[in-house]
Amino acid sequence: MARSQVLARSALLASIMAMLGTMPVDAQSSSVTATSPADYPESTRGSATVELSGTMTTFRPIFTVPAAADVGQLVIPNVADPEAVDVQTVCPGYQGADVVETPNGLTASLKLAGDACNVYGTDIENLNLTVEYQSDDRLHVEIVPASVDASNASQYLLADELVRKPTIESGYTGSGKNSDLNFTWSNDPSFSFTVMRKSTGDTIFSTKDTKLVYENQFIEFASALPEEYNLYGLGEVIHGLRLGNNLTRTLYAADVGDPIDTNLYGSHPFYLDTRYYQVDDKTGAKTLVAGNTTDNATTGYTSYSHGVYLRNAHGMDVLLRPDNITYRTLGGSIDLYFYSGPSQPEVTKSYINSAAGLPAMQQYFTFGYHQCRWGYQNWTVLQDVVDNFEKFGIPLENIWTDIDYMNQYRDFDNDQNTFSYSDGKDFLQKLHDGGRHYIPIVDSAIYVPNPENASDAYATFDRGNASNSFLTNPDGSLYIGEVWPGYTAFPDWLSTGAGDWWSNEMTSWHQNVSFDGIWIDMSEVSSFCVGSCGSGNLTLNPVHPPFLLPGEPGDVIYDYPESFNVSNATEAATASSLSASQVAATASAPLSVYPSYVRTTPTPGVRNVNYPPYTINNVQVDLAVHAVSPNATHQDGTSEYDVHNLFGYQILNATYHALLSVFPAKRPFIIGRSTFVGAGQWAGHWGGDNTAQWRYMYFSIPQALSFSLFGIPMFGVDTCGFNGNSDEELCNRWMQLSAFFPFYRNHNTLSANSQEPYVWSSVIDATKTAMNIRYQILPYMYTLFYDAHVTGSTVMRALAWEFPNDPTLASADRQFLLGPSIMVVPVLEPGASSVQGVFPGVADGTIWYDWYTQEQVKADAGANTTISAPLGHIPVYLRGGSVIPTQEPAMTTRDSRKNPWGLVASLDCNGKANGSLYLDDGESLKPNSTLLVDFTATSSSLCASPNGTYKDANPLANVTVLGVSNNVHNVSLNNAALPSTADWSYNDTSKVLAVTGLETATSDGAWKDSWTLSWN
Repeated sequence: MARSQVLARSALLASIMAMLGTMPVDAQSSSVTATSPADYPESTRGSATVELSGTMTTFRPIFTVPAAADVGQLVIPNVADPEAVDVQTVCPGYQGADVVETPNGLTASLKLAGDACNVYGTDIENLNLTVEYQSDDRLHVEIVPASVDASNASQYLLADELVRKPTIESGYTGSGKNSDLNFTWSNDPSFSFTVMRKSTGDTIFSTKDTKLVYENQFIEFASALPEEYNLYGLGEVIHGLRLGNNLTRTLYAADVGDPIDTNLYGSHPFYLDTRYYQVDDKTGAKTLVAGNTTDNATTGYTSYSHGVYLRNAHGMDVLLRPDNITYRTLGGSIDLYFYSGPSQPEVTKSYINSAAGLPAMQQYFTFGYHQCRWGYQNWTVLQDVVDNFEKFGIPLENIWTDIDYMNQYRDFDNDQNTFSYSDGKDFLQKLHDGGRHYIPIVDSAIYVPNPENASDAYATFDRGNASNSFLTNPDGSLYIGEVWPGYTAFPDWLSTGAGDWWSNEMTSWHQNVSFDGIWIDMSEVSSFCVGSCGSGNLTLNPVHPPFLLPGEPGDVIYDYPESFNVSNATEAATASSLSASQVAATASAPLSVYPSYVRTTPTPGVRNVNYPPYTINNVQVDLAVHAVSPNATHQDGTSEYDVHNLFGYQILNATYHALLSVFPAKRPFIIGRSTFVGAGQWAGHWGGDNTAQWRYMYFSIPQALSFSLFGIPMFGVDTCGFNGNSDEELCNRWMQLSAFFPFYRNHNTLSANSQEPYVWSSVIDATKTAMNIRYQILPYMYTLFYDAHVTGSTVMRALAWEFPNDPTLASADRQFLLGPSIMVVPVLEPGASSVQGVFPGVADGTIWYDWYTQEQVKADAGANTTISAPLGHIPVYLRGGSVIPTQEPAMTTRDSRKNPWGLVASLDCNGKANGSLYLDDGESLKPNSTLLVDFTATSSSLCASPNGTYKDANPLANVTVLGVSNNVHNVSLNNAALPSTADWSYNDTSKVLAVTGLETATSDGAWKDSWTLSWN
């Protein structure tokens, strides 16, 4: 839970306040000027005496950090700065020379082609170019400083052991001869390079007619792009799936409550580029088509996709403009990888296998339903929530707690008044006996105890400090920021001791609280003040954050979803009036003086890490606002400036290994907020602090699809919305939509209206309907995750990925596929009773079947179809050619896994279908036995072929075959008549064959042996 929306304020206003002198800030160090308690307002200091239960009691009130503590300098993003220098007009570029052919490509030297421009840093005069074909589908282009000397001693190159660096494929000796990619370079008029696709003659990346700028704090390179290009990725961002051509994508991890089109929690400098070509029927010649403009939506087109990955962890802007893409990074190197595809599945698999790493296989229970909120006050409240799910017959797999459980918001320590270890033991024993699980939050900052208060001791900090596990200031003193518990330290994941310390803390805590997974939050990493604001102020600890908490006077939640006023006019009017009064009461007078922006100029050979000369378009503007300052220092001397985007990635890695210490044989379950390339190897991700609005429900789909590209398939959002109050209609629709996301959790903020699915009667029914489908198809979803884990394939899929030759699908992100076989078409607007959906592939013979009626859908090719979708109904369809394994649903996945099996075969236009099922024990990191079952169907038979040693004793209960065109007179199993306990029926209207009662015939287990079900 990031409470980021709670913390949100105008970055510009905050910066202006700083410039007006409301907070003493050292512009060079970005540290709050050392203050003592005497410097703070009198009202925040001293002691107070009150009468408690008849006794006069003296206590120290909690000091509230001034709001100005999180105020930065007034800087202006370069892309918005009218005074910004265009480096393309003043910098000389480079000249290439000394080319040497290598077995896999070439090397060359690059030398500055004129006088240094030194616009946003110190120009690096000599560079080395390496070009290598790492496999037939992957080309590597790298440009790094030729040497490190006094002029660029602080140049940071991303270490291989920190972030995986793709290498030449084992045994590969090619030099591009068999690759579809061709690399060329030129010195006319300055160094540039071009990557072309041989099969189409199309340029996929070219820096021609631009200059390479390579400085110690700034790198710029650009490539032309075709008109109305189709780019996807470059996360993390709340945006449609297709990025468009008028967007600046900033990659800088930020603790911020899900604003649209800005940088968010994670950084993924990878994009997929899909281009459509019209094919001449006679000659086969391919003509590039602009965007998704077509003469015919379904025939005569083919597509080619490629991927581009910049292995660089620095903050950066990526400018998407009508005819080009421009990269501007704050450091690092040019470390580019081009993936030839030629389709999305091939690009994604190659990228994940070579760079991101294969995603973690999840435990089976993680695919059950998760319930959470900020505001579950104690174990008794949690038990009430669990009991209510049982009362209303809604499956519940996992109960979560936010920071409520903590002792004064401190990691690895429970509040013994509300979440005592003794009461927790009883609660968790009952929870586990019921087949359920518990997931607590762990934040990313560690409380620093008050040195003048012996009762404030905190052993977790002491042990971390003793092992040098925390970030420091440049002078070696402890870097002390401020987060929920007060003044805090921050783990240094580059130190030698932090990993072991983190693991020991996690293991010790588990002895008191038997959690089943971990939720990592605030990992950008977030701090509520600029610089080391706690230095010299620890005697004030614990302190209150510099903002109101939700529900406190001045921050009462009056927000509701769009169109709430239509269905709840009176309540909406009251809320609107109260909200207006609250805003008026807290409004500030308009500023009459506007100071000038801070702009810095480079000093030769010296980096200004806190205020670099180039200002990225960071949502918080100042890099130190709501984050650890860039000049915080790691044990090995690395500045946070160079690895800021990796904190979330590293804490997930540390937590993964910590959980291996807690559960040595089990797959760790982790959901994290901040991610980087490779985070999916260890964890899943949730979409952060969204809002209870219809637009955020829509945006959850492109969010999920983007993270599919990034290799993080375990994705979900805060269903029904985190910030604001949800309402019945929105929650009804959203609970059904999220039922088809891999990670399925409802979560909301402190003091907002409750939004558990049992709160509204219609949501109960809608949730149970969707969950019934979800729990039936969990074996299918689990199999999809196994495929992703071993091959890098995606789980949630865009229509364009499964139907790559239809340009009209390039922007389709209001419906999606779960794997190749299940399509979901949700209602995403209020007040609707129908939804427009497209049925892709119909022109080429693809058949779609309605999940509920099991009948074939009648739809026109390339056209939207109006689908009935009254409240409580989510349209779901099966793709012809699929065999889906199912299992009878239960209240928990443990019990569901004990139930009989089913199969749903949906025949394609040729009367065929296939599918698979993967089985293991559902939890082991390295299962002792596994089972893979292949299914093959024809117009008259369905065969199951198991392969493996895992034993599953559950029988097969039923088989349903959709699209059986001929009347059925006989059904047999392995050429023998069905037993008397079995039954079958054939509906000549719907063309559905339903076979039931197969338990006796398969009593030793549905997949013990191969079998064939036949009909004629």
